[in-house]
Amino acid sequence: MQPEKKTSPKITVIIPAFNEGEVIGGVIERIRAVVNTLDPDNEIIVIDDGSKDNTAQSARDAGARVIEHPYNIGNGAAVKTGIRNARGKILVTIDGDGQHDPNDIVKLVNRIGPYDMVVGSRNRASDTAAHRDVANRVFNSLATYVSGRKIEDLTSGFRAIKAHIARQFVYLLPNQFSYPTTITLSVVRAGYSLGYESIRFARREGKTKSKIKPLRDGLRFLMIILKIAVFYAPLKIFVPVSIFTFLLGVAYGLMRIFILNAPYGQTSALLMSTAALIFMVGLVSEQIAQLRFDRSESNNPLNEDE
Repeated sequence: MQPEKKTSPKITVIIPAFNEGEVIGGVIERIRAVVNTLDPDNEIIVIDDGSKDNTAQSARDAGARVIEHPYNIGNGAAVKTGIRNARGKILVTIDGDGQHDPNDIVKLVNRIGPYDMVVGSRNRASDTAAHRDVANRVFNSLATYVSGRKIEDLTSGFRAIKAHIARQFVYLLPNQFSYPTTITLSVVRAGYSLGYESIRFARREGKTKSKIKPLRDGLRFLMIILKIAVFYAPLKIFVPVSIFTFLLGVAYGLMRIFILNAPYGQTSALLMSTAALIFMVGLVSEQIAQLRFDRSESNNPLNEDE
C-alpha cells in the first residue's frame, strides 16, 4: 500500500488571538463551516500571542493548528508568524474576537485571481466607535494621496491575499496593530491589484477590551504611512515640503520688501536654497527606492500559480 499523500491546502486562515479563550472555539467552528465549502483541505492557524487564559487549548479543541508565542509580542507579530507558517496559496486574516462574519470570507476569496489582495471594508452598518470612523477617514485620505489609489479602509485586518505576495512584504510589517496599513500601502505601491468588499463589522464578542489606543496608535499609523511613502514614493513627501519651503521664502522676502521696507534678506534666500536642496534629496531618494524595489523583485521567489 502506498502512503496517503497530503494535499496542500488552497486556503489558510490566520487568526491572531490574545486572551480570546471564551470565544475562539466558536469563531473557529464558524470559520471552518464556511471555508470547507471553498477548500476541503484548508488549514486554520491560530497564533496565541502570549495569552494568559485558555486561548491556545480552546483553539486546539476546536481543531485549529496552534502556534504559541512565549509572551505578548503584538498583533502584527502574530500575523507575521501565521504568514511564515502557512501552507495555503491564499491567506485569509481574520480577528479571533468575533467581530468579523466568517461568511464574508467567501466574498473575499472569490475575488482573488484578478485581485492580488481583497480587503473587507467597514460599511455604515458596522458597529464601530465614532472616533474611530473619523480617524479612519483621515488616514484613508492620506493613504489615498500616498498610494495614488483610493483606499477605502486602511486599518481593516480582515483580508485575503495571495501567499507569495504576503511573504514578499512580511519583513516590512510592524509587530503592533498597524500591520494592515503597511501591507496595504506596500501592495499598492508595488503595483499589485487591490480590491475592497463592503462588509459589516460587529461588536467584539470577547470580554477583552480593544487593545488599540486612539492617540498612541493613531500617531503610529501616521508614522507608518510616512515611512512607507518615503520607502516607495519619496517624492510624495519631499516635493510638497520643498514647495512649501520655497513659497515661504518668497512670501517672507516680499513681506520684507513691500511691507517692512527692508532689504530682501538672507532668510528668504536660505529658505529657497533649502527648498532646492530638499527637492534634490527627494530625487536621490526616489532613485534609491527604485533600486531597492528592483532588487526585492529580482530576489522574490517565483510567483506561484494561482
